[in-house]
Amino acid sequence: MSDLHILWALCPLVFLAGVIDSIAGGGGLISLTAYAAFGLPPTMALGNNKFSSTCGTTIATIRYAKGHDIDWSVAVVAFLCSMCGSVVGSHLALVFNGVYLQYLLLFLVPVIAVLTLAKPDFGRAKECRHKIAVSAATGLVIGCYDGFFGPGTGMFLTWIFSAVVGLELLKAVGTTKVVNLASNIAALITFAVSGNIDYRIGIPCALSSIAGGYIGSGLALKNGAKVIKPMLIVVLALLLVKVVTNLFFG
Repeated sequence: MSDLHILWALCPLVFLAGVIDSIAGGGGLISLTAYAAFGLPPTMALGNNKFSSTCGTTIATIRYAKGHDIDWSVAVVAFLCSMCGSVVGSHLALVFNGVYLQYLLLFLVPVIAVLTLAKPDFGRAKECRHKIAVSAATGLVIGCYDGFFGPGTGMFLTWIFSAVVGLELLKAVGTTKVVNLASNIAALITFAVSGNIDYRIGIPCALSSIAGGYIGSGLALKNGAKVIKPMLIVVLALLLVKVVTNLFFG
């Protein structure tokens, strides 16, 4: 299949991933699967996915920042701790079989979905006396998850920032974008230096991701929880499908 034919199929999927990722996180569940499905080698798929998602996340982050929908104290602390957690998770991945975490996710993902749907006050701002400490713990735990397994990291951050840290849902999404962007840039540099980005595919897909990030963040800023909450459920469903596929059909 020629690059042109790949792009006709890839760009709409990457655009959709950008929309979803800018609203609730988890867009990589679509885009990374798409890159791999169209024949890119694993490291090239990861590199191109990181390139396009970083571009889309940058646009989304700028829009959330302009809307003052980022809690910078939470974002900075969570990012620093997530970097530490990611190192720990990466080392654990070398020692432990990831299948055990996936079995845990089979239970955890439906529980989170039920809690999201059942709580009428989900997404409303709440006081958290130990916001910074909880943010640090969140960054550490989710960073560890990201290093160990990865899919749905942004969605988990958004959910915890809202349900546990107490941020209003829109601000939780914006704060998550900062954490995602910082870690994405670090990974992108690694892939770029090692030559694992095909820019003939990467640049058109990056433009698609930018469009998706712009539109998705605009929808979130305009509609708030009305669009973010359903999208969280969509991402949870995608994650569950991925886990089930990995465990029983992989």
